[in-house]
Amino acid sequence: MENVTLFKLPAEKGRWVLVALGLLINLCLGSIYSWSVFVNPLTDYFTNTLGQTVSANEILMPFSVFLACFAITMPLAGKYVEEWGPRNTTIVGGMLTGTGWILASMTDSVGMLYIVYGIIGGIGVGIAYGVPVAVAARWFPDRRGLAVGLAVLGFGFSAFLTANVADLLIKGFGVMNTFRIFGIAFIFLIVLFALPLRFPPAGWNPPGFTPPSGTDGEYCEYTRDRMLKTKSFYGLWICYFIGCTAGLMAISIAKPVGTEVAGVAPALGTMLVGFFAIFNGGGRPVFGSLSDRLSPSNAAIMSFVLIAAASFAMWFAPSVPVYIISFALLWGCLGGWLAIAPAATGRFFGTCDYPRCYGVVFLAYGAGAMAGPQIAGFIRTTTGGYVDVFPFVAVLALIGILVAFKFMKNPKSANKSEN
Repeated sequence: MENVTLFKLPAEKGRWVLVALGLLINLCLGSIYSWSVFVNPLTDYFTNTLGQTVSANEILMPFSVFLACFAITMPLAGKYVEEWGPRNTTIVGGMLTGTGWILASMTDSVGMLYIVYGIIGGIGVGIAYGVPVAVAARWFPDRRGLAVGLAVLGFGFSAFLTANVADLLIKGFGVMNTFRIFGIAFIFLIVLFALPLRFPPAGWNPPGFTPPSGTDGEYCEYTRDRMLKTKSFYGLWICYFIGCTAGLMAISIAKPVGTEVAGVAPALGTMLVGFFAIFNGGGRPVFGSLSDRLSPSNAAIMSFVLIAAASFAMWFAPSVPVYIISFALLWGCLGGWLAIAPAATGRFFGTCDYPRCYGVVFLAYGAGAMAGPQIAGFIRTTTGGYVDVFPFVAVLALIGILVAFKFMKNPKSANKSEN
């Protein structure tokens, strides 16, 4: 194959620019994690400006609707990445995302926020999110975990940046104008960053790299239907679900656990949420690289060991230092699963049908997003405190270790997996 170039560089160097663009796109898409900054200003706006009575649950519901639409759209959008190409797919997703934010600035009821922000914005992110992952997976068959981890780092780190920007804009321009500013900025930035995105030519590999072969490392190209017939898929899906359930549970209760269980001052609790977001972002390249070096299964087991250790520590000896360390680990391991799972999908099932394959795997994130916070709330209601959440999470992590060890492996071969 003739030499391939990207940005006037040899492809093996220019492909890193595509990873950087994916990171920037995800910084915009991940702004959903800054929703907590909007809760109080929105409550004040609907109550004091519009004279409407709104509950905390109603103000939080757009966040839940957004995540649900995001998770459901991901697998449905996979085929369009192939049909439209990565650039056009990202542009469509970015336009919808920005439109959701802009329309949110015009709403006069919380119910309309569910539709314009939650549904339209969530669908937009669901369409665009998988593209940087697919692009990184195809350009980096040799370092897939690291590349995917860096591409999705932006989504986890986004709250640290966008929450602070949103807070400043809300104070200066008001909450509804902040929605409008964010929407316009996201459309412009996502479209700009999407323009250079493309897949490598068929059969391209970086110099010196050949796909791994052998009994345990068979590099098989699977369609989505073929993937669904393998035990490897179900092992990966269950592990991903457990990792996301534990991590999203930690995100949903981070501040109340700090104040109620560990005795953290409320102001410090708010600051620590931003601090934990750094670990959520940083966990992606770290565990992505571990997935490359140690195998996805071993990286998964390592994450579950850390989750179990953090949970047991919070259960037996809750204190401010234990809380900070434990929740940094829990948030970091959630970020890690956003790199382990896409890397494992490419390594186990190849990249010929990657967007659709990972779309189905990603449903585990959506299931974890619904299960984690709800389980935490149920335990809090029935026991009167959050401390009993942690033995539950620890048991989940121990189950994850067993499943990862037994089932989270490469299929032996295409023929054997069909028998």
